[in-house]
Amino acid sequence: MTDSDPYQDIRPYHDSEIRPVLDRLLDTPEFISSIASFAYPTVSRFVPGILNALTRRRLKSQLQSVNDVSGMQDVIAGYMDKMIERTTTGLTHSGLDLLPKGQSFLFISNHRDIAMDPAFVNYMLYHSGHDTLYIAIGDNLLKRPFVTDLMRLNKSFIVRRSLKGRELLKSSKLLSQYIDHLVGNQHNVWIAQREGRAKDGIDRTDTALLKMLGMARKKEGLAAALNALNIVPVSISYELDPCDELKAVELQQKDEHGFFEKDEKSDIHSIVTGMVGNKGRVHVAFGELLKFAPEAEDDDIAALIDQQVLTHYRIQSSNVLAIRMLAEDSPEMMGKLSAEGQQFIQEYSVDAGLAAAFKARISAMPAKAQPYALHMYANPVIGRYPA
Repeated sequence: MTDSDPYQDIRPYHDSEIRPVLDRLLDTPEFISSIASFAYPTVSRFVPGILNALTRRRLKSQLQSVNDVSGMQDVIAGYMDKMIERTTTGLTHSGLDLLPKGQSFLFISNHRDIAMDPAFVNYMLYHSGHDTLYIAIGDNLLKRPFVTDLMRLNKSFIVRRSLKGRELLKSSKLLSQYIDHLVGNQHNVWIAQREGRAKDGIDRTDTALLKMLGMARKKEGLAAALNALNIVPVSISYELDPCDELKAVELQQKDEHGFFEKDEKSDIHSIVTGMVGNKGRVHVAFGELLKFAPEAEDDDIAALIDQQVLTHYRIQSSNVLAIRMLAEDSPEMMGKLSAEGQQFIQEYSVDAGLAAAFKARISAMPAKAQPYALHMYANPVIGRYPA
């Protein structure tokens, strides 16, 4: 950090830094082997040396003309096109055309997938002619230097979650100032509504996040500080969550044993699974630009964000099937829904093939984890239509 660049330690790389970082990555064996394993999981175990050499040569060719952030984003967009074609059966969005023109926004999103949530929001903005996002990412995911480099190449900035006490307070204030600086300079920003994914499918905005965002303009009051950020809630829904079993097992283990033991590869495994796994239909819903009354407090503001996230959430066939499957064993499940919600579930038509595939998917999970997976899929409906 310097006086001329106060955000140096957390910000993404600038144009002038892109080429040196790419060259460093291409000379990092751990990065090359990780990409090779990701692209060719079976073959890489048998001929790692040959595959690593081929992977490095291919990456060097793909990246040889990249010298700035825009060039890097173009490369990533190409990868996204292929990933969407291979892992989704439909990608749609709503609300983007209703946003005011000529403004930058802070998109506060529900959180299902570590990498894909901001990637899908970014993809929609990119292909609609909007400026792409600056993305907030927790330092818990950046345990290897090459991962940090990769994220900062893609306009990601670092949220330091591992700090305590005064250091955390200092870091939070710097982060708040940086986000305020970005939006004030006409850049779009993405941040999750809470720390960590909503593994149980319950989308709630953490008031601690709002307090952090308000620190940059503390003297103006929370509502005024957040109004300056042009907050737009975003609601992402996946017909299928590639990490559903991983999440369900974690929740079951925590309930049964009081903890879940994660190893250093758990987050990377979740990121890769989320990227390459089948997602079915995906919908990204952009809400309305929020403006808060001067007297609004953190709970009021969180409730307004949550209302938009839940209202705009595109309910998928898997959400409906989960409610129906839970109701078969526990008839009181329908009592958690309003009359409107119960009618919605009864009238929603699901293709027989999709229903059979979803039931088989749940049945293939460990028996103890199955109820957790079903509740994960069911909770967005309960949130949308509470009794």
